[in-house]
Amino acid sequence: MDLSTTYLGLALKNPIVASASPMSKSLNGIRALEDHGAGAVVMYSLFEEQINHESHALDHYLTYGTESYGEALNYFPDLGHYNVGPYDYLNLIWQAKRAVDIPIIGSLNGVSTGGWIEYAKKIEDAGADALELNIYYIPTDPAMTGAAVEEMYLNVLRDVKRSVRIPVAVKLSPYFSSTANMCYRLAASGANGLVLFNRFYQPDFDLENLEVVPHLVLSDPNELRLPLRWVSILYGRVHADFALTSGVHNHVDVIKAIMGGANVVMLASELLHNGLNRVDEILRSMQQWMEENEYESATQMRGSMSQQHVAEPAAFERANYMKVLGSWRPDPSVMR
Repeated sequence: MDLSTTYLGLALKNPIVASASPMSKSLNGIRALEDHGAGAVVMYSLFEEQINHESHALDHYLTYGTESYGEALNYFPDLGHYNVGPYDYLNLIWQAKRAVDIPIIGSLNGVSTGGWIEYAKKIEDAGADALELNIYYIPTDPAMTGAAVEEMYLNVLRDVKRSVRIPVAVKLSPYFSSTANMCYRLAASGANGLVLFNRFYQPDFDLENLEVVPHLVLSDPNELRLPLRWVSILYGRVHADFALTSGVHNHVDVIKAIMGGANVVMLASELLHNGLNRVDEILRSMQQWMEENEYESATQMRGSMSQQHVAEPAAFERANYMKVLGSWRPDPSVMR
């Protein structure tokens, strides 16, 4: 079976991409991902805060209002020791490009325009084949409009695109009032690919110490449905490649994503849970499924169950809401 695909203009041997995670923080980790079959690797993210942590502006925004909330003073990590420094990051990309044959995709995580964007060019110069722009922003100011948030995303993308010649993908959240329009505008502003979706990690309360604490929860298979729905809706309508991320845990999830219209799927949680050998296992199961169902290639499957090609396009929209609600039947043992 031919599992090859293209993403951001890059030829990949298969559609499984290792997404940004601790697995790509070392050269040995990147080599291991290639050895186990990954089609490409997204480097762990280089944060805007890491690049600018000595600037007075960053200090102002991180400490603004903390005189009223003492706990906030210790909430942010010591940015001087978070991950590795920007130059170590660039050096790892340089080494990885000489150690492996699969594409290496850099990852920049930021929310504002400014000098940190010059690192997009440095990532390109280090040898990265493409760049993933991971815009992780939670608008907490009640005075900030949705239009202002959207324009911020677009401005960051435009500034990065002016800095590099390599392809750029945007990893965005699902929380826009019009997700389809936002994806359309990002593609029109130069995004070569869209990564659906970013997972916002939610804080938790420590009731013993009365503190707000960060709490990491890896994805579960049920989270696949949200990005699967939107990839299927946008395929053929927005002119960009699609990477589906969140909730991909087995070969069935990968096949669904491709049939919805994704060029690639991105895995992290499954590999962190169960090891890198899961890439090999998923690829073998995909090939077996394709053979049993008479598919010859991933390209043949792509988009075959998108909204444009299914018999009931309304299944992706409001009409399906009533149908789903009407499908529920009570369990007599529970209703007693």
